[in-house]
Amino acid sequence: QVQLVESGGGLVQAGGSLRLSCAASGRIFSLPVMGWYRQAPGKQRELVGVMRSGGSSTYADSVKGRFTISRDNAKNTVYLQMDSLKSEDTAVYYCYARPSITSWSENYWGKGTLVTVSS
Repeated sequence: QVQLVESGGGLVQAGGSLRLSCAASGRIFSLPVMGWYRQAPGKQRELVGVMRSGGSSTYADSVKGRFTISRDNAKNTVYLQMDSLKSEDTAVYYCYARPSITSWSENYWGKGTLVTVSS
């Protein structure tokens, strides 16, 4: 099993910045895909962005240019730098990882960390 633990959530004013971290532990052989999803109140969980072990990344259109994902492979940690935050970014942010780039049969999730952006 793989455990993902997020940290760094909190309350921030609109226009501010916040950095989330996610540390992976357990049976980690390779987690070539790591990233973030979020779920706002009353809405479905949605992709924020993911980064692959080769360095390529994918972001939701709503966060492009404002959010940046980075990885420290030696620490099995992924980060989400969030800048120019908007009230609509308020959500529970979930760390996500999977051991295959091409298969979605095995997925791991953190318990989530709440980000609240006040306007």
